[in-house]
Amino acid sequence: MRAMAEKVRVGAGAGYAGDRWEPAAELAEKGEIDYLVFECLAERTIARESLARVNDPLAGYNPLLSERMNAVLPVCLGNGVRVITNMGAANPVEAGRRTYQIARELGFPEARIAVVLGDDVLETLKSMPHLRFTETGTPLEDVLPRVASANAYLGADSILSALRTGAEVIVTGRVADPSLFLAPTLYHLGQSYDDYSSIAAGTVAGHLLECAGQVTGGYFADPGCKDVEGLARLGFPYADISRDGVIEVGKVDGAGGRIDEQTCSEQLLYEMQDPSHYVTPDCVLDVTTVHFEETAIDRVRIVGAKAKERTDTYKVSVGYHDGFLGIGEISYAGINAVRRARLAGEIVKERLNLRGITYDELRVDLIGIESLHGHVMFGEEDPYEVRLRVAGRSPQKKTAEAVGLEVDTLYTNGPAGGAGTSQSVRELLAVQSVLLPRNLVKVSVHIECGTH
Repeated sequence: MRAMAEKVRVGAGAGYAGDRWEPAAELAEKGEIDYLVFECLAERTIARESLARVNDPLAGYNPLLSERMNAVLPVCLGNGVRVITNMGAANPVEAGRRTYQIARELGFPEARIAVVLGDDVLETLKSMPHLRFTETGTPLEDVLPRVASANAYLGADSILSALRTGAEVIVTGRVADPSLFLAPTLYHLGQSYDDYSSIAAGTVAGHLLECAGQVTGGYFADPGCKDVEGLARLGFPYADISRDGVIEVGKVDGAGGRIDEQTCSEQLLYEMQDPSHYVTPDCVLDVTTVHFEETAIDRVRIVGAKAKERTDTYKVSVGYHDGFLGIGEISYAGINAVRRARLAGEIVKERLNLRGITYDELRVDLIGIESLHGHVMFGEEDPYEVRLRVAGRSPQKKTAEAVGLEVDTLYTNGPAGGAGTSQSVRELLAVQSVLLPRNLVKVSVHIECGTH
């Protein structure tokens, strides 16, 4: 029988799909961690990878998987650090195969890769058009012909099954972000999936770590207001979680960034609509009684999380085709630049109207002035340079293309001084959510190893 530890150290290797991998390698080499977790999925990420898999059956997993695995597997496999990641995205089986191939190339032919399956529930949803989106209340059947992906947010129990196989690397598709960190905590400390005090602590730790550099000061930084040193060499965090529910968040000595009560408080509230009722697949978390204590430089102790029983449904992220977005941009500089840019935007709108082209939505923005907060009045001295952006959304690709073409014609058709045009069209993927009963989601674990 495996002896249960009193404490576990879990490191955050990534906070999103395109994150750096050098801080993860630093954690693996110097962090004395037991587990390294790469959290790399967002709602649109998995829908995007689903489209990639349609075009190439061998694609659909995180494009940076090879770089990350090559960076950390030599140290992790050599030192007994287990890796957990949702980089499998829309194709976890192929991600598992690629990971094993990398391990073998690095000199670890005995490595085992456990692949968690079951989050893809598209076929199940096709038979349930009556389900309604939680965001809008509209029925699923309204977009069902255009659905590209449907993935349930699995919980820590799915990863626990994979950890029990002894595999050194766990690859999943859609799993809730905190669950990636909760699973190794419960497993390493021998805690039950029905022990809600342990689940509360592990979920808070996971929520603090899930965005990696955010809690070490990355997204927190605001020069002159909230200064953070060493952002170019920002370190990623780890958490020590003990059997009694105490969490301590820290980073490798010498790594850039900062960890203190302020950075942890901001990250704790990240994406929480109701801090007393934060729903995850593992529990309903209450962080209103959480307490932070700075025990040393870049070291914060966290206690006080509470949790209630998990719900009987999974959140399912549904990605569906939502037309095309056409974009055209052009820059103006010098005296009167803003007025010339505004006139250019009006010309493009009138040109599209003269051609009888309409859009579901058409936006004209001056980047750096009003693209985020709308029209702003300036004083006597307007900005000396500005970039016009016109964007139109349409079900037809050809209609979307017309936006960029009209912006491009401003070069010689006025107003004066326009330059540096660009135009693009991209397919849009919208994402909404439905709730699916847990008993309709079947999880399994596939092992990729040298015998396959």
